[in-house]
Amino acid sequence: MRILDLLLKAIRSAAVYNPAVQVAPVCILWPDRDRQWESGIARLQTELPELLILGDYAPDKRIGPAIWLRCVIAGKVASASRSGIADGDKVASASRFEIPDRDGLATPIFYLPGVSRQDLRAVESCPDHLKPLAELQYRGVIWSQINAKDWTILAWLKSEQGGLGLDVAQDNDARNAMQLALHRLLDEELELLKGKRLDKDYFNTLLTGGDPIRDFLQWLDQGDAFQASRDEHEWKAFVEVCKSQLGFNPQNEGVLAGASRLAEHIGPWQSVWGRFCEAPKRYPNIPVQIRKCRPPSDTLFWHMGEESFDGWPQWNEDQEKQLHHDLIALEKEPAHEAGKKLLEMEKQHGHRRSLVWAELGEAPLACALEYLALLAEFTKTNLAAGTVDDLVQQYCSHGWKVDDAVLRALSRVEKTADFEAVSTAIRSVYLPWAEQSARHLQNIIDGASYPGGTCLSAPPQINNPGDCILFVDGLRFDAAKRLIGRLEHSGFDVAEEPAWTALPSVTATGKAAVSPVREKIRGSDGGVDFEPAVAETGQTLKGGYHLKKLLTDSGWTILERSDNGNGQGQAWCEFGDIDHEGHDRGWKLSRHLDGLLSEIAERIAALLAAGWKRVRVVTDHGWLLLPGGLPKVELASSLTENKWGRCASLKPGATTNERLYPWYWNANQHFVLADGISCFKNGEEYTHGGLSLQECLVLQMTVTPGAFLQETTSIEVTDVVWRGLRCTVAVDLPVPQSGAARQEGGNITGLSLDVRTQAGDSSSSVVVAVKPLKDNGTASVVVEDEDMEGRDATVVLIDVNGSLVAQIATVIGGGTTN
Repeated sequence: MRILDLLLKAIRSAAVYNPAVQVAPVCILWPDRDRQWESGIARLQTELPELLILGDYAPDKRIGPAIWLRCVIAGKVASASRSGIADGDKVASASRFEIPDRDGLATPIFYLPGVSRQDLRAVESCPDHLKPLAELQYRGVIWSQINAKDWTILAWLKSEQGGLGLDVAQDNDARNAMQLALHRLLDEELELLKGKRLDKDYFNTLLTGGDPIRDFLQWLDQGDAFQASRDEHEWKAFVEVCKSQLGFNPQNEGVLAGASRLAEHIGPWQSVWGRFCEAPKRYPNIPVQIRKCRPPSDTLFWHMGEESFDGWPQWNEDQEKQLHHDLIALEKEPAHEAGKKLLEMEKQHGHRRSLVWAELGEAPLACALEYLALLAEFTKTNLAAGTVDDLVQQYCSHGWKVDDAVLRALSRVEKTADFEAVSTAIRSVYLPWAEQSARHLQNIIDGASYPGGTCLSAPPQINNPGDCILFVDGLRFDAAKRLIGRLEHSGFDVAEEPAWTALPSVTATGKAAVSPVREKIRGSDGGVDFEPAVAETGQTLKGGYHLKKLLTDSGWTILERSDNGNGQGQAWCEFGDIDHEGHDRGWKLSRHLDGLLSEIAERIAALLAAGWKRVRVVTDHGWLLLPGGLPKVELASSLTENKWGRCASLKPGATTNERLYPWYWNANQHFVLADGISCFKNGEEYTHGGLSLQECLVLQMTVTPGAFLQETTSIEVTDVVWRGLRCTVAVDLPVPQSGAARQEGGNITGLSLDVRTQAGDSSSSVVVAVKPLKDNGTASVVVEDEDMEGRDATVVLIDVNGSLVAQIATVIGGGTTN
């Protein structure tokens, strides 16, 4: 029960009497010499319509002098009668207000600010303005303690006889604080106060909103605007809480002193720093304030990267500058030495990724270094030895992770200077590794048959009713691995198989080679653009029309971009143009790749949801990507009919020392491929068409619905617990019936927690970041905007594709739901 309800009950109970020996009291007198209760009276009047106040005449507010209060008892004030006196008998000039009857009889309550019980008892010396009330102490009743003393706030909270029996501090600071916080205290629940020590810190915290650390961070962030938004009492309470809990006086010491103490985060400031780190974007000006302070940068430990300085953005900036210098210096290092130094840098700077500055985007090089270190580790294994089968085994095992690390490192930087540093590190380690592996592959294939063969040696395709083939242009091996991870996290089963692309590794050749009608396609003798044609008619497939016609004539349904079909028969669709993005963006493809893969995963999920039994994902080629540009090799234009980035067709009769390879669609047609990972054009960061593991070894995958997709339908949110603006959720998880893995990396496969104002709208999310479920079926998120507290919302569980799995209504900051 609320403190307010208990107070109302206590006051009204003063009018209880024994009708056998007593008459009903005409009023309840509430003396308050020190005006302790005054700040809560306006609130009480909304709950006590019979409450009237002694004061200057303001009847609309139920305030008036003593003689006016006597008129109320006498029924001489309009609409105030308790005895049913006719309107004509009432005082004509009185303002109209009402005292509704309670159980047919409402006993007026007269609050007397500045008046004590003793003032009324001494009738002879009673002030003139109180004399009309003096005799009411006999006809009425006084709300007072059992010892006849007036009720103070402290006495009522603490007393076990007529009060609440709570544990309340009695020092002057506590007394002052409880009086200031009275209007907030009235809304507290008694059960939550039992067993708690109610001291000055409690009351000051209550007055400032119940979250002093949040308030302090807001003060640091907003400065004078924070103080201006608080009334005098709230500001005073805030200062007192800071003095008590942090040993810091905001009034006297100021924002910059507070920012400096926060950066140091020693002792009690550690909890304030931890709270800032939970949601730093809510306080965008705090780093600005800290930068105005002088850091302890003149110490030896500062330059050694000592973690005790991690609260200073200046320290993080110095660390980034040093890392930038060290990365640029790798340009002159041999690959093996550059790799060693990258691993040493990771030991020095890796911890900064867990700091707040990384979350604020102020440590891009430290974030990129995570993947540069992986690059250094994985390139220790050279792919320049062994047979073709050996290369395939090694690349499928760990080689692809090298390419993936390059992209992930690049995706972490935006500024030109940061790109230059990361690009230098990548070129120092990756360029030699990729060059050596490509040359070895070209050497062992030279004079032997290419593993991808030709159209005449290609094995027959096996397609079944209910199959849908999804063609993705430029789905490189490492990108396919990322896609598989997304699909498996969403609960799909994925069967993967490495495959060699058609040569040359360009779309014109490779797309038709993975189509289900390739046996109806051949290459002409005079073709120079690597475009095959319809075998029967010789019509070129350039433009795509005749390939689609071959498909439809063979009974395949063509699904356009927005069409998922009905699961009947067999279908072909194209989606996700990674290759186009690579040619347009160069190294910046790394920033957009995850978004492209997410769209592809959503399309696969939609196709399976439409009823297709299997979705077979195929691609035409991979690609090479090197920031700063691939090495250039010369090939005279006078020798070529058509020259692309990594391949070229020779003019009739032209000769060259470069290696020649047969075209997939016509072994009589030969073309030139650039050696190693070099390129026939200058400055190309992204290209394909040549012979390398990155361009020619790809993954074909078959995706089917997994057992976990059905199991998620039984997932239930069992507990929702709020601690301030932090929401922790517990989930009842099904036991997988299929034996499929449900966990990976410590997270329940594919499920994440969000809080939204509209369950089905991801843009209505109110949390700092969506969080994945942990092994034990729990997750915790923080609401970004404190103004959302008290509002209705929905806790939702979503899969990787953003689809709702479970939801439950909640109130932000509203305690526990189960």
